[in-house]
Amino acid sequence: MNKRIFLDPLFKNNPVSVLVLGICSALAVTVKMEPALVMALSVTLVTGFSGLIMSLFRNTVPNRIRIIVQLIVVATLVIVVDQILKAFAYDVSKQLSVFVGLIITNCIIMGRIEAFALGNKPLPAFMDGIGNGLGYGMILVIVSFFRELLGSGTLLGYRIVPQSWYMGNGGFYENNGLMILPPMALIIVGLIIWIFNARKEWSK
Repeated sequence: MNKRIFLDPLFKNNPVSVLVLGICSALAVTVKMEPALVMALSVTLVTGFSGLIMSLFRNTVPNRIRIIVQLIVVATLVIVVDQILKAFAYDVSKQLSVFVGLIITNCIIMGRIEAFALGNKPLPAFMDGIGNGLGYGMILVIVSFFRELLGSGTLLGYRIVPQSWYMGNGGFYENNGLMILPPMALIIVGLIIWIFNARKEWSK
């Protein structure tokens, strides 16, 4: 049961490619892989622990204030994550800028609390949150992989395309400047969604 809850958001019901949620951040933090990985990890932790906490209190929080309580829980977790990043990964924190704070508004987090955590026990709620966070993060990493490799010739800041390949050095290659522009992130996400949907049709 818990295995299915964990694995479904990675492929069958991925929050980005299937449910088309959380796309906005894919445009902002996927120019490089490093900030994309950090954002993926941050969202995964917030989604998992917010689901766990809200599941623990699901029978004690009055229905009329549940949204307020959810926002307080999520905001507190985001603040903790933001402070940890500033303490241990300051350069990445600067690259992510306000987007860490905007995790609070990520519809995947609130959606999983409402749809799953409030109606299930803590462990399944935690697994559901982690699974959906990883499903979201997987898409960010895929998008950032292609954008950084084709747009900058690097991965995680390390040179992948040799300098000798570039036209300025007598080679044949040139970085695709379009890849580092926000519209390309949307196009890549669109292609991923198309591949997921096509795979479903082929498997029927």
